[in-house]
Amino acid sequence: MVHLPSPRSQQRLALLTYVKLMRAANAARNFASRSLTGSRLTLTQFAVLEALYHLGPMSLTDIAQKVLTTGGNLTMVVGNLEKHGLAKRQRSPEDRRVLIVVLTGKGKTLMRELFPRHAAAITQFLGVLGPEEQLQLGELCRKLGKQEQP
Repeated sequence: MVHLPSPRSQQRLALLTYVKLMRAANAARNFASRSLTGSRLTLTQFAVLEALYHLGPMSLTDIAQKVLTTGGNLTMVVGNLEKHGLAKRQRSPEDRRVLIVVLTGKGKTLMRELFPRHAAAITQFLGVLGPEEQLQLGELCRKLGKQEQP
């Protein structure tokens, strides 16, 4: 006979697991932030630049989906990137009603410098897990991330 945990113990396990997940996410975020030291970029600004660097010009809506941020916050982030001369908004050649964001030459140069350092930091952070554990963690995170909101 299989012993099923009580609802109370299931809840306790879920809460303990959640705390561990949040601590790990915060540790990852802090580690990633340190890789940007000296760049004067926030993680969200870096995420926008990274998306543009690897995927090319995109609308604000597409960027928001890629970097998992809200439209209002993204408008501010892109505005700050423009102030630093790293990105600029322009009308889409296909649809003049749509604004797209593109990297400037200065933004591309910065990303060529920063991205390898950032990737190395993430590799180091996750290096405490073996390849099989990283695959398993990735699958578990994907499974959690695909849930629908209550």
